[in-house]
Amino acid sequence: MRSVGFQPAEALKVWAVSDGRAGIENQGLGLAEALGRRAPVSLTTKRIELRSPWNWLPPGFVPAPRQALTVGSDPIEGPWPDIFIGCGRAATPFALGLREWSRGRTFVVVLQDPRVNPREFDVVIPPIHDGLEGQNVLPIVGACHRVTQEKIAEAVAAYPQALEDMPSPRLAVLIGGKSKRQDISAKRARAIADSLAQVQRATGGTLMVTLSRRTSDAARLQFQTYLAPHCALFYEGEGVNPYFAMLGAADHVFVTEDSVSMATEAAATAKPIHILAVDGNAGKLARFHQSLARRGCARPFVGRLETWSYPPLLETDRAAASVLTAWAARAKAR
Repeated sequence: MRSVGFQPAEALKVWAVSDGRAGIENQGLGLAEALGRRAPVSLTTKRIELRSPWNWLPPGFVPAPRQALTVGSDPIEGPWPDIFIGCGRAATPFALGLREWSRGRTFVVVLQDPRVNPREFDVVIPPIHDGLEGQNVLPIVGACHRVTQEKIAEAVAAYPQALEDMPSPRLAVLIGGKSKRQDISAKRARAIADSLAQVQRATGGTLMVTLSRRTSDAARLQFQTYLAPHCALFYEGEGVNPYFAMLGAADHVFVTEDSVSMATEAAATAKPIHILAVDGNAGKLARFHQSLARRGCARPFVGRLETWSYPPLLETDRAAASVLTAWAARAKAR
C-alpha cells in the first residue's frame, strides 16, 4: 500500500482489545505504539472476557452482545474509536460488531488469523506462516510486538544491575515451554542447560536467563539445578522483569523454538538469534523459523557460538505504516 500523505488533524482514538494475557495484549499494544510513532494517537487498552454460554461459541458465530461481558471486563461502548485493534479469540466477536455499532466509522484491524472471512474487517494482520490470504490481508513475519531500540536502551539504563558492564559475550536466553504442539521435557531442559553452560565456560561470557509462565515444573527444576549456577541473571517471575534489558545488553540471543513472539522480538534487535530445539512437532512454526533464517535473523543452535549480522526485522512498523495508509485512504474517500 502506497502512502497517500494524509495526516489526522487530531489524535486518533485507538483501542487495543484482548483478553489481557501478556503475550496477546502486547501484540495489540505493539501495533498501537507503532501507529503512535507515525501519527498522534490516544490509546486505550481494553481487557475483555465473555460469560458462558457466549464464550463457548466460535468467534465468528455472531457479533458478541456487549452485555455478555464478564463483570471484570472493560466496557465496549461508545464513543467508538477511530481504529480498533483486536487480538485473539476474545476480541474477534467485537471486531465483527464494531462496523455496525459505529455505523462504519471505526476502522477495524485484527491481528492473527480471526478464523472468519477477512473481508469482515478492514485489515487482517496474520503471521505469514498461517498462510492466510486476501485483498485486505497483510501477512507479517512472526507477530507484532513492543520492542524498539529506544525501549531496550531505556530498559538497560533503568535496570538495577549494570548488565552492559558484565563480561562479553553477553548471552540472553529466552525460555518458553508448553504450547499446542511442543513442550520442554526434563530431559530436553537438562540438554539445553548443559549446552549453554558449556558455551559460557568456553567463552567466559555472561548468561542472562528468563523462564516463561509456560515452563513446566519439571523443566524449571532442571534449569534451576544445572543452568542457574552459571548465570549472572536468572529470572523466574519475581522482581523487576529484565526481559527488555536483557535484549538491550545482549550480544547474542537464544530462544526456544516454541515461541513466535520471543523470536520476532529478538529479531528487532539485529543480534544473532540461536534457536534452541524443544520436544514435539513444530508444524507450521517450521515455516516461521525458515522465514527468519531466509532473512538472516536466526540459525539453529548446534552447540557453538556463531556471530553474524542482519538488518533489524521491523514488521510491526511495516504493519503500522500499512494500517495508517489504508485508514487515510478511506478517510479521504469520505
